[in-house]
Amino acid sequence: MRMSNEIKEIIAGNLAAAKEAQQRADWSECWQLLEDAHVLSQPWVWPHVRVHGSMLVTGWKARDVREVRGQILRLLAGGPASAVGRYPVGNTGRARVSAIQPMPVRPDLAEILTKAGQPTE
Repeated sequence: MRMSNEIKEIIAGNLAAAKEAQQRADWSECWQLLEDAHVLSQPWVWPHVRVHGSMLVTGWKARDVREVRGQILRLLAGGPASAVGRYPVGNTGRARVSAIQPMPVRPDLAEILTKAGQPTE
């Protein structure tokens, strides 16, 4: 299924805003934006990989070794998982959570995914 323009725009906006937060070293805001982008991107290979790439860069800039290691592994596994539709719905994509653990989807993100015909559980 194709990604809706709404989701494309939200992900692009989150990635741009995360980059701005990165420049201010506002790591909390940056990670929240990236986590939201991750939840929305999971059903699609390239957007999902792109978000993990942004997470890798953020981990590097924040000097977070755990996050860098975790994102390298997620870059390798995330695309194939999306391609076959076997990803943990709602997972925030951070190295601090299990890469295979489904998580509750926040209601605002669930509404966006539901409109796009994607699972939220």
